[in-house]
Amino acid sequence: MKLKLAKENLVDSENETITLKDILNTLKQNGSAIYYFDNENAHKDLVELVEKLEDKDYSVYFEEVKFGLNDNDYIYEMHIL
Repeated sequence: MKLKLAKENLVDSENETITLKDILNTLKQNGSAIYYFDNENAHKDLVELVEKLEDKDYSVYFEEVKFGLNDNDYIYEMHIL
């Protein structure tokens, strides 16, 4: 499963992608991580990611973060411990 990370600024043309394997490698090294995912990702894919991480005994905080007045101005925030 490839997920798109949120852009760091509006000038960037492409989003970076990340996989579950990449996330697990980061967690092994650091013990925790914070990710911001683009709103183009399917909500069900992100919920599936949360479930997989919880199955591996990680605590996950996941929410939608609005940054503007438009309904499409949001990203997903995920804290993993």
